[in-house]
Amino acid sequence: MAAESIEFPVARVSVDIPLPHLDRPFDYRVPAKFAETATAGCRVRIRFAGQLVDGFILDRVSQSTHQGKLLPLERVVSPEPILSPAIARLARAVADRYAGTMADVLRLAVPPRHARVEREAGQTPAEAWQSPAAAGSGLVVRLDVPAGWGRYLAGAAWLRALRERRPARAVWSALPGEDWPVRVAEAVAATAAGDRGSVVIVPDARDLDRLDAAVTAVLGSADHHVALSAALGPAERYRRFLAASRGSVRIVLGTRAAAFAPVRDLGLVAIWDDGDDLHAEPRAPYPHARAVLLARAELAGAAALVAGYARTAEGQQLVATGWAYDVVAPRATTRARAPRVVPVGDDAQLARDAAAASARLPTSAWAAAREALATGAPVLIQVPRRGYIPAVSCARCGEPARCQHCRGPLALSSATAPPACRWCARPAAAYTCPYCGARALRAAVIGARRTAEELARAFPGVPVRTSGRDGILATVPAAPALVITTPGAEPVAAGGYGAILLLDTWAMLTRADLRAAEEALRRWLAAAALAKPAREGGSVVVVCDGRLAAVQALLRFDPGWFAANELAQRRELGFPPAVRMATVTGPPTAVAGLLAEARLPECAELLGPVVVGQGSERMLVRVPRSAGKDLAVALRSAAGVRSARKAPDPVRIQIDPIDLV
Repeated sequence: MAAESIEFPVARVSVDIPLPHLDRPFDYRVPAKFAETATAGCRVRIRFAGQLVDGFILDRVSQSTHQGKLLPLERVVSPEPILSPAIARLARAVADRYAGTMADVLRLAVPPRHARVEREAGQTPAEAWQSPAAAGSGLVVRLDVPAGWGRYLAGAAWLRALRERRPARAVWSALPGEDWPVRVAEAVAATAAGDRGSVVIVPDARDLDRLDAAVTAVLGSADHHVALSAALGPAERYRRFLAASRGSVRIVLGTRAAAFAPVRDLGLVAIWDDGDDLHAEPRAPYPHARAVLLARAELAGAAALVAGYARTAEGQQLVATGWAYDVVAPRATTRARAPRVVPVGDDAQLARDAAAASARLPTSAWAAAREALATGAPVLIQVPRRGYIPAVSCARCGEPARCQHCRGPLALSSATAPPACRWCARPAAAYTCPYCGARALRAAVIGARRTAEELARAFPGVPVRTSGRDGILATVPAAPALVITTPGAEPVAAGGYGAILLLDTWAMLTRADLRAAEEALRRWLAAAALAKPAREGGSVVVVCDGRLAAVQALLRFDPGWFAANELAQRRELGFPPAVRMATVTGPPTAVAGLLAEARLPECAELLGPVVVGQGSERMLVRVPRSAGKDLAVALRSAAGVRSARKAPDPVRIQIDPIDLV
């Protein structure tokens, strides 16, 4: 029998069973034949409750605390130590933070195994990793402070801290027109100069492609980093994951799942545009990439960067509590780089253009578009809704038109198509309003495709391009064109847009959502940042009342001011992130039973219930931030009791969800 099997004959295994009452390691005996291959972090098959299930070995120990006889490991699926101790600790912390199970978190953290990829030769083992400063590594990092970061207060100091391996944390508000992928790449390079690794998370594949190209350009090679996303396919994704796990690379870029990438000697975690809802995991236990990265920074003693053109209330909370530095540019620099922002809907505009109150595209917006096209620059038009006419209503009484079969909303897919239901797709060519009997319909909401059709008639001879769900453009040339886009799909224009028109702003501002104004400003700033500076003729026309706080922040391009006000209001009203809040959703009896079982903190406040669907309701549980850990423990324990009792009705628990509607 091998020496290791004699000294450490017991394996502690995290079993892939997402039942709350079984969320703990289980001890198994290591047979002699697995003494060398059953290492910490490898995948195994074990027998649990009479069935073979998967698991990860967390550790090898000399003896077990279990008093009975231990079952042996059935099989070592792979000797590859794919789950590092650091990621195992992070998974446990995330599960505890979100009242979930470690098995659920590990499913998010570790991709499925691909045996052929594991057998491929040529991978560099972790022990052979050469630091960026080592001879023959091929990675040459400049040690001077890039001019881009020098434009920000505390930017140069933060970059020096990365090179000196200090755990400096920053919340960065990017300037208008900033080439943010290059700035992030420079931060990654500074971290590499300190011989440490980086994990950078972006919302989507388009941002990932830009960041990948920037890191390659700054580091001078693509051999020192990998980009992880679900679009790669299982084999390539696992190959790149292994490159990080084995230490071949210490820089990982990716979308939300890459927040768990097993980077060795982690020195920096960063997230771009943390307000994007794509960073929120839709699977249990529903962690947010920002929270995962911040927890990882704490556990690893790493630096952290929360960045974007806009700023979330959560980002402002980090600054307000002193956890992070506020990295912003001086106001003079911001004014010099920002476009001219013109609101439509305030008293001054209405005095000049009385039709601005009701016109979808007021005179000032038309004028800005014409001027930009005349100078040879493209014009960006942001429309909140995709499609042609996604909602119609009765032309006489204004009642929303609905399908007579399923009560779903009616919509028009083209100028010649009859109205059809968006839920069941049944046509409603003979629609009659059930309230007034009228047969005529009018557009309640104008979509991006209808907007493109209208503008093509208004500007004959000007190319019209669309970017949205049906096809997202990455870039557009510096030539006269109208670019109609939905929020988040704005292509980058070479040299910047001459004008940007923000239409139908009410659609975002009037959503029944705690984050409606914050989300609207985030979308507006992301678009406005693509415009030319005001000194070069760049302008942004926002069809909205200029007295609103979100519009005021856009006028000054000051997301920090808006975030501070938003945080103050949420603190006063008792909403996240000023407090910790959980939602408990399920059948009424199941929700009531779980909350009755939970030993909630004395300070907990129950809000609800609210009906959220047929046979389901939701309760909110609110506690001060200091009691957040106790809230998670109480809900997790109550879920464990229901699980042990084999309660039939599922209950979903979400801690600090981004959507409280």
